[in-house]
Amino acid sequence: MASAAEQLASNMNFGTFARAKDLQKRILFTLFVLVVYRLGTYVPVPGIDMTQYSLLFSQQQSGVLGTFNVFSGGAVERMAIFALNVMPYISASIIMQLMAATVPSLERLKKEGGEAGRKQINQYSRYLTVVLAIAQATAIAFSMTSPGPDGGTIAVNPGIFFIVTTVVTLVGGTMFLLWLGEQITARGVGNGVSLIIFAG
Repeated sequence: MASAAEQLASNMNFGTFARAKDLQKRILFTLFVLVVYRLGTYVPVPGIDMTQYSLLFSQQQSGVLGTFNVFSGGAVERMAIFALNVMPYISASIIMQLMAATVPSLERLKKEGGEAGRKQINQYSRYLTVVLAIAQATAIAFSMTSPGPDGGTIAVNPGIFFIVTTVVTLVGGTMFLLWLGEQITARGVGNGVSLIIFAG
């Protein structure tokens, strides 16, 4: 007796796939979004001296910067608009899961709230994502305005305008990736955030 998976596999062929127009659209949409993500990892944050940054990155790539670069698909190495990737969202989700297990009101919302409760906790995760992304982007912006060993800075024109521009760009990149992930989940194939991490 063949298992359900074997029966499904025996019925799958290119003819069946050719007739599944909705599945084709979902796969093509997912691939398109992943291509947009990969292209975004090549768009640099404005106002950066890439020569100075490349020199710093080559000195630090075996440490934390190298690890973050792997998860961001090379965006940290190029200091691209997607350099933060979805890491603030992952951190926020973990924090919210821990809080839902320890804070009584969140625990009730999770257990008794049903789908609406899960959506509310998800919304809290998004708010926390923005806070974490702002904190990380601000730290990155300030580090790029501080002088290096040779006295030069990574920022071409260090100042408040550069800091604000960098924070807005990096936070906007993270939130855009979250939106892309939600689009993949709704209109594509699979979990969007997981696919974005995988594409990185």
